[in-house]
Amino acid sequence: MHKRRLSVAPMLDWTDRFYRHFARLISRHTWLYTEMVTTGALIHGDRQRFLRFDPIENPLALQLGGSEPGDLARCARMAEQWGYDEVNLNVGCPSERVQSGAFGACLMAEPDLVADCLKAMQDAVSIPVTVKHRIGIDQIEGYDYLRDFVATVARRAECRVFIVHARNAILKGLSPKENREIPPLKYPYVHRLKQEFAELEIVINGGFSRWVDIEGQLGQVDGVMIGREAYHN
Repeated sequence: MHKRRLSVAPMLDWTDRFYRHFARLISRHTWLYTEMVTTGALIHGDRQRFLRFDPIENPLALQLGGSEPGDLARCARMAEQWGYDEVNLNVGCPSERVQSGAFGACLMAEPDLVADCLKAMQDAVSIPVTVKHRIGIDQIEGYDYLRDFVATVARRAECRVFIVHARNAILKGLSPKENREIPPLKYPYVHRLKQEFAELEIVINGGFSRWVDIEGQLGQVDGVMIGREAYHN
């Protein structure tokens, strides 16, 4: 059984260490993720504030935002030294603030750069390096775009774990909140991905709020990531 069979999504301003401690009291095995932390914040900011956590929170992954392979490798090393179980690259956040830093969902357009980033991180650490991304960006609606993105990253970076938020990211014209609600969910794209890349660990994310729906997904993919519902309910 995959250890990421059930996980709680990284959510800015929500999945802080207090929430994670609380979540761990409810579930011993659910995989938890930090809020996204930028490489700049870790390299130039208060490292202690961004990285500290209570050991009760493990298994725990640190999610990084960045697009410079050297910086990401350096931050991945910090994650390993601090005792995180995984380090994850954000290729899904649609916020304009994030785009101006050239990371998040706009990286969907640059699979080679994503591969370089993940490869640098993997070379730096022995813990798993994973990626969380969307199925496409803006008006690109086809499945082929998603398949080619995953194929490139898997081949060039030997990345084995893909967490897929099953909607497009609209980079212009929608707020981050609208980006979580307006682009339609396309679960079949993620199921097809698992069929085509059976050797990869594929985790699906987006819109899950009922246990019966989660159980239905687990027959088709390796894991389900729950976002807002895990916080509200």
